Amino acid sequence: MIIKFEDDIKTDFEGYQKLIDLIPRISKSIEKEIILDFSNVFFFEANLCAILATIIEILEKNGKIVKLVNFNNRVETILRKNEFLISYGYGKIFDNYQTSIKYRKFNPADKKDDNNFEDYIKEELLSKNDFPSHSKLLGKHITLRIFELYENARTHGSCDFIHACGQYFPKRMEKPLNVTIVDTGKNFQENVSEFLNETISAVDAIEWAMKKGNTTKTGDISGGLGLDLIFQFIQHNKGKIQIISSDGFWEWHRGKSTKMILNNPFNGTIANLRFNLNDNSHYKLVEETDDDWDNLF
Repeated sequence: MIIKFEDDIKTDFEGYQKLIDLIPRISKSIEKEIILDFSNVFFFEANLCAILATIIEILEKNGKIVKLVNFNNRVETILRKNEFLISYGYGKIFDNYQTSIKYRKFNPADKKDDNNFEDYIKEELLSKNDFPSHSKLLGKHITLRIFELYENARTHGSCDFIHACGQYFPKRMEKPLNVTIVDTGKNFQENVSEFLNETISAVDAIEWAMKKGNTTKTGDISGGLGLDLIFQFIQHNKGKIQIISSDGFWEWHRGKSTKMILNNPFNGTIANLRFNLNDNSHYKLVEETDDDWDNLF
């Protein structure tokens, strides 16, 4: 079975649908070998490798053999720089301009990967030369909140790997840096509906989790989906946040939130965090104490 992408794939609602729609389309095929043809793709935002890798993982678990072919030079170069294509027989290319954020996958069942994931967030994101100046404590809290996604996948099981990747565009006005983290654990709708003891839609569940003070964490249970601090930081930083879980798509950008429904549900969560690196502000918690989780800036 050959699937040929018709055009570019970007970090937007249309781009997410193109990739997620592959899962039911390919799963219905009786053919074992699946060839993804990129000959018409002249721009592929490299952070989306995290989603593509997750989809390939799902298909391979269902007995499919997936091959990637016909990359144009520009796309192939960035996917070799971020090391996504290394496992497909391509050689590594050194990133002279440091615009790629490495593709990595982590095993939530392996305790060693806890530290590896935290180090990844610190090294590939917070330690980036142009990343907005921030206090060490705020950096710690941002890392811990991103780690909530990782913890959720581990706590609720059914997730073999967590995939992460990113890309930095220093020549654009906002110098955006995208980091995309994907898991196939329990989704937002399941988590929040269970916590509230009522059935709510996927987009409403995501929106609920973004509100200050809302978390599904109880007692010593980890993985509470408390993402409000990251949301606050991105609001002040004039960045963007996108969450896809089940059939829900939720985005905040420039003071406006957007909610949409996907053609096909994604059995897990995709979180894309876009930071504005054209930002000379210094960020810190209002009071630099370990107990102050609620007061930001």
